[in-house]
Amino acid sequence: MGMAKRKPISESELQGFKYFKKITRLLARLHEHGTLRDRAGNRILHYDQYVALQLLFFFNPVITSMRGLVQASTLKKVQAQLGVSPTSLGSFSEAGRVFDANMLQPVVAELGRQLQCLPHDKRLDQLPGLLTAVDGTELSALAKLAGRMIEGRDIKLHTHFDILKGVPMEMDLTTAKACEIENLTSRLLPNHVYIKDRGYACFRLFQAIIDIGSWFTCRIKDNSVYEVIEDYPLSVSARAAGILSDQLVWLGSDRKRGGLRVPVRLIKIACKPHRKRAGHGGHGGPEQGEYLLIATNLLKLEAEVVGLVFRQRWNVELFFRFFKHILGCRHLLSHRANGIEIQVYLAIIACMLIALWTGRKPTLRTMEMIRFYFTGWASEEELMVHIAKLQKIEA
Repeated sequence: MGMAKRKPISESELQGFKYFKKITRLLARLHEHGTLRDRAGNRILHYDQYVALQLLFFFNPVITSMRGLVQASTLKKVQAQLGVSPTSLGSFSEAGRVFDANMLQPVVAELGRQLQCLPHDKRLDQLPGLLTAVDGTELSALAKLAGRMIEGRDIKLHTHFDILKGVPMEMDLTTAKACEIENLTSRLLPNHVYIKDRGYACFRLFQAIIDIGSWFTCRIKDNSVYEVIEDYPLSVSARAAGILSDQLVWLGSDRKRGGLRVPVRLIKIACKPHRKRAGHGGHGGPEQGEYLLIATNLLKLEAEVVGLVFRQRWNVELFFRFFKHILGCRHLLSHRANGIEIQVYLAIIACMLIALWTGRKPTLRTMEMIRFYFTGWASEEELMVHIAKLQKIEA
């Protein structure tokens, strides 16, 4: 029995185009990119139009594939609102090769400058640099969709996440075997406070962060070797926050200390132990003892504020869940590495647009409500009520 023929997309199922105005002005700079070889002037699908159609794919669940986008491009409403012309499967497929994904980086940067900080603990305003959680995640669903058509098959996304704005500011797509430490080392910037888990605990990386003029707060292994130089006294508020000790130390043994030329601060924080359960499927994460060891070169902050800084790392984990839902549960629009990278950048841009529209970090519930609105199932008034509730909850 053959698959039922998909019903054509109608104009009544597409609305909310006015929310694209904020991004279409930024995309105008891309219009002529990729046209150098088109001496006859025959190109119909330009980069800015290709991006606008892909964003429509992210926000409208009625459109589920490349064929759906191609069909949407034939609708007069889409043509008028997004400035596109009817395109073909061949043109759309070719676009993933012709248009350079890196051209979207300035668009991401500009949207990032427009974003305001979300409500947060005011103690984080004491930090000397931009609070940035760094982590990598494997996109297994994306890799399965890509199959053998992308080198290395397994894909890893290295993410720099702006904690106070609640969105990623930079992402790098690599094969899964790429080293996270080397990736971060090559992308370090001054005046950042990098939050990292123990997978990034590397003396050479610590020193590189110091040398470039930034700071780090990084969990290290519970059995790490170190030499205590000085014990700092603990305040009442530090003890109340679960701080067990605050010390200035030399990390590592004499033999391995060469990569880190200065002593660092080491803070021990009480936590709930986590043991692996035998006989259950899945990985379940690594075991966790009764405390965390946090290494940092933030020497002047109160110990409890350093603990608060490290706790922000979990925001990037929550974002990954959201991001994989947005990206991994839908079809790939290109099987070329560059085309997949374009789709990843556009998922970042989609997250930023949600933050700009709502003034809050993107969540699954908000994304659902936006999609209800874009398909005409929810009115603009109902969307505004949802946004107002978000702002009231987080105020």
